[in-house]
Amino acid sequence: MPNRVLSGMQPSGRLHLGNLLGALDNWKALQEDHECYFFVADWHALSTNYADTSHIKEFTHGLLIDWLAAGIDPNRSTVFVQSSVPEHAILHLLLSMMVPVPWLERNPTYKEKQEEIKEKDLSTYGFLGYPILQAADILLYKPDSVPVGKDQLPHLELTRELARRFNNLYQPVFPEPKEHLTQFPKVTGTDGRKMSKSYGNTINVSDTEAEIRKKLKTMVTDPARVRRTDKGNPDVCPVYDFHKILSSSATQEQVNQDCRSAAIGCIDCKKMVADVLVERLSPSWERRASLMARPDDIQDIIRNGQNKASIVAKATMKEVNEAMKI
Repeated sequence: MPNRVLSGMQPSGRLHLGNLLGALDNWKALQEDHECYFFVADWHALSTNYADTSHIKEFTHGLLIDWLAAGIDPNRSTVFVQSSVPEHAILHLLLSMMVPVPWLERNPTYKEKQEEIKEKDLSTYGFLGYPILQAADILLYKPDSVPVGKDQLPHLELTRELARRFNNLYQPVFPEPKEHLTQFPKVTGTDGRKMSKSYGNTINVSDTEAEIRKKLKTMVTDPARVRRTDKGNPDVCPVYDFHKILSSSATQEQVNQDCRSAAIGCIDCKKMVADVLVERLSPSWERRASLMARPDDIQDIIRNGQNKASIVAKATMKEVNEAMKI
């Protein structure tokens, strides 16, 4: 049996390059020789957007199209929506009965998110307890590993702790999943900060060629390089970060040298990134157009994924209920 992996993503808007390079590229590689389960975490979206749920269905559908256009293959991966498999909520409830509150309060992203999203009231159980739902999402499918970025490692460790606690209280049911770290956990946005929808600095995978070139033209560069004749420092340039991810090693070396000697300007450097990015995204634009013309196929993919995921989820919950004698 191939190793099983599971990962999910919240439907919070259009998929951007940070999602593609930080997660989806990893998923696409894994589906070549792993048993993959990828789900849209629509219930997780409620943890910060419970007051306005009007866009969750729209964002869920859009995220699925983004995944499929980017190369997630429903013939090799099980693609589904979290809320279509109620066992996620049931296991979340059972795990919440046994998790110590200090385990949740020590979550490093709990206070960070509250500071970052001050315009919303996040003093809710749903926000404090979302790592339990995340643990339930994972343990329900008993994966061998979970593709994550470094910022998600504390959540995965909590999942392992909950698995151990359950196994010790009742009987062994859950394996402890390992992490499968993403290659590019942080992708820089157009303003130099981490690419994020909340910062409004994203380049989206569904953007047109014209939109991508326009966004890259305004991207910040080495702040010390004011004039075309000034020598630059690629080590502090967000545009060069894109070269390190997207360009060949030969191009990276040439840009590095030419920037430091002022042989090329920032406009030239940005155009090179735009060219390679357009070439990279063109196949996904073609797949997107094909998908948009066949909406019934998308619904079939969702239903098939739900059916496959439900079989595994129900089998796990049968074991859980037997272990707990309920």
